[in-house]
Amino acid sequence: MDPFTLLIIVIVLAFVFDYINGFHDAANSIATIVATKVLTPFQAVLWAAFFNFIAYFISKYWFQEFKIGNTIAKSVNEDFITLEVIFAGLIAAIIWNLLTWKFGIPSSSSHTLIGGFIGAAMMHAGGFTGITGEHVIVYAKVIPIVLFIFFAPLIGMLLASIITLSILNIFKHANPKKAEKWFKKMQLVSSAMFSLGHGGNDAQKVMGIIGAAVIFYHVDAGHQDWINSPDRFNYFVDQWGWVPLLSFIIIGLGTMSGGWKIVKTMGTKITKVNSLEGVSAETAGALTLYISEFFGIPVSTTHTITGSIIGVGLTKRVSAVRWGITISLLWAWVLTIPVSAAIAAIIYTLVKLF
Repeated sequence: MDPFTLLIIVIVLAFVFDYINGFHDAANSIATIVATKVLTPFQAVLWAAFFNFIAYFISKYWFQEFKIGNTIAKSVNEDFITLEVIFAGLIAAIIWNLLTWKFGIPSSSSHTLIGGFIGAAMMHAGGFTGITGEHVIVYAKVIPIVLFIFFAPLIGMLLASIITLSILNIFKHANPKKAEKWFKKMQLVSSAMFSLGHGGNDAQKVMGIIGAAVIFYHVDAGHQDWINSPDRFNYFVDQWGWVPLLSFIIIGLGTMSGGWKIVKTMGTKITKVNSLEGVSAETAGALTLYISEFFGIPVSTTHTITGSIIGVGLTKRVSAVRWGITISLLWAWVLTIPVSAAIAAIIYTLVKLF
């Protein structure tokens, strides 16, 4: 297959993953707002999808760069990136995402994508290093991503606990009915905040993969403007400006498709939440995502909101959290990168056979 055709296939697959990511992670933004009946499921996905798209303008004009996309593009040493590597990584990520969606497991689309990318690159190189001794994985980029598998939910949990206790203290003399009505309105705001974080975080991951593919294609073809560019990812963003915009549009469309099995897990199975607690969880999750985007660290929106919901449950009592479900989720999180990497390695091997 000629390189240009394979590049087009990779870009299409990346947008397919983007769409799947949207409906797989829709639950993150809408689970509590649906569980507390502030909005119907249909209204909730429309609300979340709109703010997924609006996040494009936040990233472009407020942060003025796409740091997370840059991190993803540079998580693998460019000497070991090929279009076949990216193709295999995307197929693996799509397979794992669909499997976890089918069984209602809130796994991380982010870590699925990174695991697939790394696994295919390592198979291409023949191990952790190439024949020249260079590392396949850019550890300065990947280690913070792996650490935040644990840090993101912990930060979300801590912030949610602080926010919940603060609200309870401030409103301890409020009329319960009036307070509930007010917090239901506030949930619209907190849900929008989290959807902005979700869009800004996750749409950029697809941009990063497409960026890596486009950069490889142009450099491999000997295009001097790409070879000589001091910052190839930002050059890609300038030259292929439609990719960031379309990435945010497609993740919004995916969110509109929903992911109802995961909504049930997130909204009711971890712990029961009311409107006050929904506001706390979503606000804590949003703040965690904004912090990670500021530092350019791709985190899982799933891990973040799960930790936030657990934090809310802990403010009531430890037994309010269903730890059996939580431990199952933790296993899914830990296994996501190695399983995705293994699937990608197998797919890369099959691709090279043909």
